[in-house]
Amino acid sequence: MLKIVIDAMGGDNGVKPIVMGVKNAMKTKRFHAIIVGDKKLIETYIDSNDIVEIVDCPDYIRMEDNATDALKRKESSIYKAIEIVRNNGADVVISAGHSGASMSLATLRFGRINGVSRPAICTTMPRIDGKATIILDAGANVDCKVDNLIEFARMGYEYAKSVLGYDNPRVGLLSNGEEDNKGNELTKEAFKYLKELPYFKGNVEGNDIFNASVDVVVCDGFSGNLVLKASEGVAEAISKILKEEIKKSFLAQIGSIFMLKAFKSLKKRTHYAEYGGAPLLGVAKNIIICHGKSNARAIECAIYQGINAVESKVIDKIAGNFIK
Repeated sequence: MLKIVIDAMGGDNGVKPIVMGVKNAMKTKRFHAIIVGDKKLIETYIDSNDIVEIVDCPDYIRMEDNATDALKRKESSIYKAIEIVRNNGADVVISAGHSGASMSLATLRFGRINGVSRPAICTTMPRIDGKATIILDAGANVDCKVDNLIEFARMGYEYAKSVLGYDNPRVGLLSNGEEDNKGNELTKEAFKYLKELPYFKGNVEGNDIFNASVDVVVCDGFSGNLVLKASEGVAEAISKILKEEIKKSFLAQIGSIFMLKAFKSLKKRTHYAEYGGAPLLGVAKNIIICHGKSNARAIECAIYQGINAVESKVIDKIAGNFIK
């Protein structure tokens, strides 16, 4: 049976949403859950009929701690969780704790896939056709070199094909214009090499992330994280603005009743929780990094994402791409 280790510590909302997300996922998927964290806190939300394994570990890396602290804190929850996967005690680790610590430990303890110089966070964004566009890097590497962007393109292609099931993923390079000569020094130089890849479409702009013109958008971690946070902010702002405008008008309130299904659908397609977390591509084991404010639904979806990554053998397929 597939085994999933979940780091229950360090999330913004405490242990409860992590444990509830695990329990919800177990209702629809069959897997062995290993929850790492403060046993007393975890058991508060565990029923007698819940079949989960708990690894007691009160210590964890707090958000104000440096990511490098995790290397010394071998009794911390994320260190123990990653070691379980490293030693083949589980297939994937899920964490909503300190993302920097998770990335550092995964890179050093799992090791990188041969041919990958820098792992990348691969995040999912909604688009108008109901599918998703993936962006990488979304924050692991603030400063990148040309080789990094080429690696991101190859890894993103394999993830879109293997995990998302896209037959012929199209890859674009994020720039300030679609023309071949647009961009900064990094993107202009990367373009020269990326255009040799058969699945490379060319330069894309920010709006192309959502209009289904490409399946994979490649960028440095600085730009990718800005896009991610800005998109989350826009989605939340639109939701609040709609609610405020509806309250101002009686007719709008009546109309909203008939639009309730559409509003729910919009929220589902744009809310980060429905996409779970972001895999760190380029390391030799599976890890899904979740938003610090993840609710139970986000953890549940992150587990599904982890299961898909394991079952699709995406790590082997990425490694195979770098052998060619």
